[in-house]
Amino acid sequence: MTATVIDGKAFAATVRAKVATHVERLKAEHGVTPGLAVVLVGEDPASQVYVRAKGKQTVEVGMASFEHKLSPETSEKDLLALIDRLNADPKVHGILVQLPLPSHLNSDLVINRIDPAKDVDGFHISNVGLLGTGQKAMVPCTPLGCLMMLRDHHGSLSGMNAVVIGRSNIVGKPMASLLLGDSCTVTIAHSRTRDLPGTVRRADIVVAAVGRPEMVTGDWIKPGATVIDVGINRIERDGKTVLVGDVDYASASAVAGAITPVPGGVGPMTIACLLANTLTACCRANGLAEPEGLTA
Repeated sequence: MTATVIDGKAFAATVRAKVATHVERLKAEHGVTPGLAVVLVGEDPASQVYVRAKGKQTVEVGMASFEHKLSPETSEKDLLALIDRLNADPKVHGILVQLPLPSHLNSDLVINRIDPAKDVDGFHISNVGLLGTGQKAMVPCTPLGCLMMLRDHHGSLSGMNAVVIGRSNIVGKPMASLLLGDSCTVTIAHSRTRDLPGTVRRADIVVAAVGRPEMVTGDWIKPGATVIDVGINRIERDGKTVLVGDVDYASASAVAGAITPVPGGVGPMTIACLLANTLTACCRANGLAEPEGLTA
């Protein structure tokens, strides 16, 4: 068996095209332009690359992009004051504070200062609670992207056994909530799970988000299962730095029914879903119908 490759890059392009179509309609019919504000504190190289990509794609789909680049020494008071201004700005529908923040800043305090309706990362405690109780929320981008790809591949997920490996607040826990919402039977597994391979082997859907390079091997995978690899790990191989996931792609793809590659799987969906969330936030703020197929 050779697994079907779930092409996240192509799927993300489709999502961005849908977003662009909706944005054009909002402008033409309602005179509204969705706006995304991204706040970067410090000079972390990876964060700078990510913020540039976000800004570029925001403009490409027709949205307004507001970038705020602050020095590493920015005080908590000044950062919170900026967030307050963005919360009050009607042109800004989505606010994202790029993580990680410098060590002198309290990330939880900063994230929870964002208006929950503009929290397009889905990290505010109010959105976490709404998602966990099955109510309408802003959903974290990476789990939303995973759900979109699973729905696209399977149609209905009802009744499927799903194992999420990893219990982070950013991916593992919200992913489990989304799968429960689609009527899966969900197990959250982690480093202390007894017989982790046996637990994973019972799953129709495996979402690996544990941060350990190539930990999940083919003999963990139920034949025909769908494997979503959230991991992005840099390792040295043959004298070169390469990107690999949390799943050993070679062995898993020989057993699975479908699998996401790394790179080119889940990664591209994260920014695409950030744009989708910004569009959703704009529609909600203006009392307009939410775009179909771009929300949980």
